[in-house]
Amino acid sequence: MSVIQKIRDKYAVVIVVVICLAIVSFLLQDAFFGRNSLFRRSTTVGKVNGEELDVTEYQRLIQEQENNYRAGGSVDEQTRQTIREQVWNEFLSDKIMEEEYSKLGIDVTEAEIVDQFNGKNPNPVVVQNFTNPQTGEFNRETMMQILRNVNQDPTGQTREGLRRLEVAVGKYQKTQKYGALITQAVYYPKWMAAQQQQDNSQNATVSYVNVPYATIPDSTIQVNDNELNKFIQDHKSLFKTEEARKVEYVSFDALPSGSDTAAALQQMAELKTEMDTTHDIEGFINRNSEIKYYDGYVSKSAVMVPNKDSIVNLPVGGIYGPYVDNNYLVLAKMVDRKNMYDTVKVRHILIGTQTGLADSVAKARIDSIEKAVRGGADFKAMVAQYSDDPGSKNNGGEYEVTPATTFVKEFKDFAFEGSKGQLKVVKTQFGYHLIEIMEQKNLGPALKVAYLSKPVEASKETDSKAYAAASEFASENRDQKSFDKNVQAKGYNKRIADNLRPMDHVIPGIGQARELVRWAYEAKKGDASQVFTFEDKYVVAVLTGIREEGLTPLEEVRPQVEAEVKKHKKAAQLIAKLQNPASLDAAAKASSQPVQQAEGINFGTPFVPSLGFEPKVVGASFNKSWGTAKVSAPIEGNAGVYVIKVNSYQPTGQPVQELDNVRQAYEQSMKGMLGQQLFEVLKKQSKIQDNRAKFF
Repeated sequence: MSVIQKIRDKYAVVIVVVICLAIVSFLLQDAFFGRNSLFRRSTTVGKVNGEELDVTEYQRLIQEQENNYRAGGSVDEQTRQTIREQVWNEFLSDKIMEEEYSKLGIDVTEAEIVDQFNGKNPNPVVVQNFTNPQTGEFNRETMMQILRNVNQDPTGQTREGLRRLEVAVGKYQKTQKYGALITQAVYYPKWMAAQQQQDNSQNATVSYVNVPYATIPDSTIQVNDNELNKFIQDHKSLFKTEEARKVEYVSFDALPSGSDTAAALQQMAELKTEMDTTHDIEGFINRNSEIKYYDGYVSKSAVMVPNKDSIVNLPVGGIYGPYVDNNYLVLAKMVDRKNMYDTVKVRHILIGTQTGLADSVAKARIDSIEKAVRGGADFKAMVAQYSDDPGSKNNGGEYEVTPATTFVKEFKDFAFEGSKGQLKVVKTQFGYHLIEIMEQKNLGPALKVAYLSKPVEASKETDSKAYAAASEFASENRDQKSFDKNVQAKGYNKRIADNLRPMDHVIPGIGQARELVRWAYEAKKGDASQVFTFEDKYVVAVLTGIREEGLTPLEEVRPQVEAEVKKHKKAAQLIAKLQNPASLDAAAKASSQPVQQAEGINFGTPFVPSLGFEPKVVGASFNKSWGTAKVSAPIEGNAGVYVIKVNSYQPTGQPVQELDNVRQAYEQSMKGMLGQQLFEVLKKQSKIQDNRAKFF
């Protein structure tokens, strides 16, 4: 017990301190590394007026849009970037506009949504989604069928699609209501319309003396940075800028060498021999070519390839090439040629078998329809009643077919091989068609050509040489000074990429270069990069400029600002020299400039014939305090200082318009401008934070 007591007496304070430190450490660990830690990386890609968009939600929306795009084709990097911008702009629009709707009490009821589907005038969003792409007509029957059967889809995709459509309709209705509130506030008073018509009803003829600014040499006008910066501050709207970066770079292109081209030509020569003897041209092309085989005919006039004349005149079995088409070597073989019509108009009735209808039942039904049509039944009425082809149901079953049109083979073969007026039942993968040939136009030569294409690519050796040169150059650079020195010493071609925005993906001269843009926003000014790999080139860059959001720095706009400040100083000197001349002759004598004349000056346009854009001269020409009796005071214009005297006013000869028409035209114009610019104004007034560049 005595030992334990000694420990208690001697180390009690130490133990208490250790326990306190452990508790503090535990709390700090949670604060710095826990879920809500101070240093946990933010997952917010952006904010609008305090509303956040999390990166997970942003990626989900992007993926959703990409899936929609893939339904109609592939998604490349450029398309992906477009989708990112669409999703981001939709987020901005939703948050900004919902705040406006909430302030004004704008809402859309469930009954209103239902009416937008089932009412006499369906919502444009609904119409767009249920419009037949062939006829351009709204298919109400298809829409109602989907609405009735929504619960029969076990996957739930139909219900989810309708939910999204309802959301889109709701947004549209809110937008329309908000727009109506704004545009209905546009009012152009009748007295203003009358004043406008009166102001524009006359043209002025003036005599003037123009003292160009060029009469004073620029070298005689001194400006300093304080004056230039003051001009920028006084004209902030002209010099607003967004965040951007400037890089200079050298590109090492891994382009095919002469030996690479020779190797490609040798390969084409070997393939040409096989192409000449093969009995399976389709299989041969599909195995060896970048361009897949098209088993169809094309009108001679519709062939659009390099060396067209040589190719279209080939005999059947003849081969032309290889020739160059962009970065490809191509061989063309004439497979067949015959006379065909370039356009055939047909109409058809389809009894489909893809919906589960038995083949025998479909055949019996189409045979009955054929018998009825041959007996005099109205073809259009039979289409409307029986056809399973939504693409032609609303236009009497009609199609125009050309040799290049993508119809199933059996359908297309009958259209071109049959004769005008012929009626026949044709079976395809979709079912049974009753087809009638209505019209055949422009009989002429049509060609079936097989194209074998191979890209001319850089070899591994060529690519390695380009990468080695880029790596050597990058290893020698530490900053902008060494970068410039090495560029000059090696005679490289330095290029500039200016005004790179945080979410840019493409750099002119490089192409897709997102990695380089991200580096530019993480680097310090003067930093030199390592080697970037972009498709067929390697790039080494240096960051030469950082522009923050706000006013453009003087060094970036110095020439422009100097020109303006010098112009104003010249104007002050010329005005002081002219003073207030009693006549144009006095102004001419004081400035050694001639008296000239301008006609057709109208208050409604800022342009003066023979002078160009001079709105102050136009305004002075209609100054009532001077009229036709007095000479104007010196006017600081765009090209020089002017003194004018109005000689006369003449009617324009334009017919007098009804004031109501003038008012309506002006109001309509203003409403159109509001529709285009209103959201941009709201966006400028909102607090927007875009962090996407940190994630993509």
